Amino acid sequence: MKMKQVLVIGSTVTDVIIHVDHLPKTSEDIHVIGQTMSLGGCAYNVSDMIRHFQVPYILFSPIGKGTYGHFVREALSRKGVKSPIPTPEQENGCCYCFVEASGERTFVCHRGAEYRFRPEWFDLLDTDAIDSVYICGLEIEESTGTHIVRFLEENPKLQVYFAPGPRIQVLSSDILSRIFALSPILHLNETEAREYTRRQTAKEAAQILYAKTGNAVIITLGDRGACCKTAEKTAYIPGVKAKQTDTIGAGDSHIGAVIARLKQGATMEEAVADANRVAAAVVGTSGALLSDEAFLRLGV
Repeated sequence: MKMKQVLVIGSTVTDVIIHVDHLPKTSEDIHVIGQTMSLGGCAYNVSDMIRHFQVPYILFSPIGKGTYGHFVREALSRKGVKSPIPTPEQENGCCYCFVEASGERTFVCHRGAEYRFRPEWFDLLDTDAIDSVYICGLEIEESTGTHIVRFLEENPKLQVYFAPGPRIQVLSSDILSRIFALSPILHLNETEAREYTRRQTAKEAAQILYAKTGNAVIITLGDRGACCKTAEKTAYIPGVKAKQTDTIGAGDSHIGAVIARLKQGATMEEAVADANRVAAAVVGTSGALLSDEAFLRLGV
């Protein structure tokens, strides 16, 4: 039987990666060590990791006009990737990714067409060919985020993977309640989970979140691995040590790997263990993406 597709809803942006020794203080002048441009955006990063596992997917991502929209469209075309969404009139934004010498990254986002969705676009989808959906907090935060949630509510058989990121702190309780009612598999990092639940440990946070969704909760713990709460138990899956080049895209690659491995029939613990290996490799790479060669070397 042909494997059904993963619908990856969200942004594809131009990442402007700026390497600096440290972030400047107010009125301080510093020099840029280096600067590059790359495809990025949470949805694109997730979709590219799913592609590595040869799992079928649809990148459902608006690509606007302007300099950054042109960059994204041309880069996707070279990769043979096309979103079914028509080109919006609005310009695409970009993400300025400041990477310090430690490898930690700080994002400054110029938001454009890539985050805003129209209800009629979802009519372009063949939902019979889809069985799972990825969403993140950035698109849900927009005023048009309700169109995404309504689509999911109208298709309750789809398994939702929700990676809210730090936006979980600013999303309305109403919209979060609607998403939690869909029983999504949640994916957060330790800081996001603890701050939202106001709990001291990842285990406690996972229990609170599981009670809200009734489905698996994955909390990443950096190089310590991940905490995973399912109906059966709470498990800690060890991490993989890596030399930190930068952390851009590590979380996106992690959830992308989890989705792909679950689609391939792995258990949740197996999927998270493989995702830990993938994320460690991304942390050791400049930028958000792994090359095909680097992925093959992982042997996952």
